[in-house]
Amino acid sequence: MEEFGIGEFARRSRLSIKALRLYDELGVLVPARVDGANGYRYYDVSQLDDARLIAMLRQLEMPLAAVKELLACDRKEAAARIVTHWSNVESTHRERRELAKYLVNRLSGRKTVMYDVMTRAMPERSVLCLKRAVDQKGAWALGKEFIAILRERPLPKMEGREGAAFSIYWGEVNVDSDGPVEWCRPVPRANAEELASMYPELTLRIEPAHHEAYVALPNDALPATPEEEPGVQWQLASEALREWAAEQRFEPGSNPGDLGVRITYLANGPVTETSAPYRDFAVPYFPAYA
Repeated sequence: MEEFGIGEFARRSRLSIKALRLYDELGVLVPARVDGANGYRYYDVSQLDDARLIAMLRQLEMPLAAVKELLACDRKEAAARIVTHWSNVESTHRERRELAKYLVNRLSGRKTVMYDVMTRAMPERSVLCLKRAVDQKGAWALGKEFIAILRERPLPKMEGREGAAFSIYWGEVNVDSDGPVEWCRPVPRANAEELASMYPELTLRIEPAHHEAYVALPNDALPATPEEEPGVQWQLASEALREWAAEQRFEPGSNPGDLGVRITYLANGPVTETSAPYRDFAVPYFPAYA
């Protein structure tokens, strides 16, 4: 067995010593052996192929967690994962191109029509909610937790947008900001208290009557995994709503009872296990205070 110290392996693989140490810590590329006396890492020559593959996958912007999983797959499955990953990367780049185009037009004084803004009136509703301060990955996990609770103990079905589940982003959710985020499911007013008793982990509250300005989100506007970066389509939708509000001479959600930016998940669900349900991006407004 031919083996190299970490310095020589770094030179041959063209990965830095810093990267190799990180990959070892995360279990992505573990040394063939570690000297018990001095802690020196040694790599087998056969690991060079994996090291070079890792370097190429990182050039494709594949997260390390996904790289680790891919290395454990057979060649056919690994190839399929690369195809899926790159399709997601290209989708993200297309979205960013649209955002860049919008910014260029905006800074150049040209108006860009991004989405058609529509409005609707929403009645007062009783809603069961799960609210938490979360980062980007936490927001994804919170949604899965909320859905799992409702699947375990299903609520009575309510038709249309008024009965659809929705999430509220009370603030920005990214690497710097933790929202919070709230997931909500409307319930019939007549037996709301009784239903709430079945869900001690959820909070029952009244959603006040209001109007909403909204735009339909494209099917790929939400990420398929926590590692994928959301926000580009959201930014474009948010800007469309902001510009619409400016034309109406009032600010969405800035009036009494600010309800936060929300995504409404409509009654028709996802077409496949990995696709998102039809949904729209909305902000509340109060015409009486315009």
